[in-house]
Amino acid sequence: MKFDWIDRAAVARSAGAGLSRRGFLKAGAAATGGLVLGFTLPGANRFANAADAKVYAPNAFLRIAPDNSVTVIVNRLEFGQGVHTSLPMLIAEELDADWSQMRGELAPAGDVYKDPAFGIQITGGSGSIARGFTQYREIGARARAMLVAAAAEQWKVDPSKLTTSKGMVLGPNGLKASYGSLADAAMKQPVPATVVLKDAKAFRYIGKPMRRIDARAKSSGHQQFGIDFKPENALTVVIARPPVFGAKVAKFDAAAARAVKGVVEVLEVELDRGARGVAVFATGYWPAKQGREALQAEWDSSAVAKVDSARQLEEYRQLAKAPGGSVARAADVSKLASAAHKISAVYEFPYLAHAPMEPLNCVVDLKDDACTIWAGTQFQTVDQQVAAGLLGFKPEQVTINTMMAGGGFGRRAVPASDWMGDTVRIAKAWRAAGKSGPVKVVWSREDDIRGGYYRPAYVHRADIGLDAKGQIVAWDHKVVGQSIMAGTLFEPMMVKNGVDGTTIEGMGEPYAVPMNLSVHGVTQNVPVLWWRSVGSTHTAFVMETLIDEAAHAAKLDPVAYRKGLMGEKHARHRAALDLAVAKSGYGTRKLPKGRAWGVAVHESFGTVVAYVVEASVVEGVPKLHRAVAGVHCNQPVNPLSIEAQVQGAALMGLGMTLPGAAITLKDGVVEQQNFGDYVVARHHEMPQVEVHIVPSNEPPTGIGEPGLPPLAPAFANAVFRLTGKRLRKLPFDLATA
Repeated sequence: MKFDWIDRAAVARSAGAGLSRRGFLKAGAAATGGLVLGFTLPGANRFANAADAKVYAPNAFLRIAPDNSVTVIVNRLEFGQGVHTSLPMLIAEELDADWSQMRGELAPAGDVYKDPAFGIQITGGSGSIARGFTQYREIGARARAMLVAAAAEQWKVDPSKLTTSKGMVLGPNGLKASYGSLADAAMKQPVPATVVLKDAKAFRYIGKPMRRIDARAKSSGHQQFGIDFKPENALTVVIARPPVFGAKVAKFDAAAARAVKGVVEVLEVELDRGARGVAVFATGYWPAKQGREALQAEWDSSAVAKVDSARQLEEYRQLAKAPGGSVARAADVSKLASAAHKISAVYEFPYLAHAPMEPLNCVVDLKDDACTIWAGTQFQTVDQQVAAGLLGFKPEQVTINTMMAGGGFGRRAVPASDWMGDTVRIAKAWRAAGKSGPVKVVWSREDDIRGGYYRPAYVHRADIGLDAKGQIVAWDHKVVGQSIMAGTLFEPMMVKNGVDGTTIEGMGEPYAVPMNLSVHGVTQNVPVLWWRSVGSTHTAFVMETLIDEAAHAAKLDPVAYRKGLMGEKHARHRAALDLAVAKSGYGTRKLPKGRAWGVAVHESFGTVVAYVVEASVVEGVPKLHRAVAGVHCNQPVNPLSIEAQVQGAALMGLGMTLPGAAITLKDGVVEQQNFGDYVVARHHEMPQVEVHIVPSNEPPTGIGEPGLPPLAPAFANAVFRLTGKRLRKLPFDLATA
């Protein structure tokens, strides 16, 4: 889908700014009084074409209330990754706040909350801390300076004589005042043009393990998620969607659905990707679901392609062998023919569903000239513009309230805004039918698994030549699959010469290998999207199993072989790998009988994660027992969050290896429906995961996704040592290896 209605110039103007000017604003006090401070840090924005910062009002990032509570407005979606704690930590550090008084609040859609690197409000690319590190610290530092200035004015003393600690300004002769008591006066102070941020040696919160602000609410069941929210008088809607993407409803029994107690209305509606379905409006989810079942809908799929996974896989295999494709990286492969040793491999990867624990949901309240939305979205700016475009509104007429979400892994950040767009379409149809009031669309687990926007299916073909000493002298590589970015607003910056950058990210690096890399992009009637760690979900597996295979052919230790190919250039990779090796006991500790080591290292989103794993094979089934991670994410902000993210990513990476972890289609219809036939890793499959962080004071990099990519290849490499079989596809299948 082309985003022709998105005003890219407007996006650029609103986001574009240079680091030379940081825009701050001082807005009016909240209803309870206090200091309200907002801030935009423009940054290296790829959309930007303006040189000056733009100040936005009346949005704000920080509120200090008279009761001394400090509320931080979090400009990201919190869906389990911990930004509701880590971003407030950054402000608390420079503010010298009392941690017990810190609060978090999710930001609505708004210009001031746009990601400084992308120019849109987004939670993705493991960038929340990486791109908020300076931004949020400077908010805290400026607020602290204004509080000190207010106290100095009241006490008639030089500000340099004052200090701050745990939410208090301290002065000579025992003078002290709480931030809450100074907040109103601080509002009247000028915002400092510059501030000096703390040296890492002075950090009190950053780098220290901090318990999550939202832990009690979530563990006690008090936290409200998007799926829990329902305004007064709202109707619940479930949608009968066509089983083939883009198909249309041919006939349905609306009377039978309306006969179900609690069903209020049944309407044929437009849906994402040109499809047409049926919306069932009811007083609750259960009657809406029963009403949908009573529809007995029939579908017309004559105008759309019907993907068949078996046929598609064979087509991909043939394309991987065929010449041509778009060249991503050129290298001389003439030495392949005369190489002393050759590796030829074909890798296969299926479609993957995101399958978050909280299925998709959205509430829309549409009025004549305004639209209010409640949703756990990763993509506020794009969703706001999609909604406005569908309604013929200006973006400022659409209010998006960001709700807590129970997972997402990319599924809540769709350039086409399918799930939110469908809810807006339904609200529009509801109004057109002469009705009013909010509507809440809820997806079932089956809707979620079969609803599309999957990690694409891919086939890789590699031909590698090694010399007599085991060094790689030629590497010819082709990737076949759909582009995630084609047809989206990201296409201009992410698709170059026909190559989607996400398709090949992670290929080659950090190894000095002469790789000739090409891509054969295909178009399929299956909607695709990024999935936790995006291209690295498949490229890391290919790279790290092939490098391991080359090390075996060279009769060299796989750790030493990797480090030799890295050279001294990739110090962070070496540090992460060395840490994982040291903490695991690799090379020094004897494993129990029937177990073997596996190693892999990969960089994604600026962070390097290395795994050393222990695995066995029991009755033909691979079993992962232990995974030791070495993580180089530069300055750690909250080590507890880092540990949790790597543990979760490791489990999700393990899930990719389990039989049944695949989305397949037959005659255009997704065959999987729920966790009974779409496998995700469960508690009993979780290995012991140990997370060790390389010390660093450099600005932090991402952590939400990088723990996933190297897990599966490390596991596969261990399985090879046990069985002698190289696993060439996910999920694992020893029978066909």
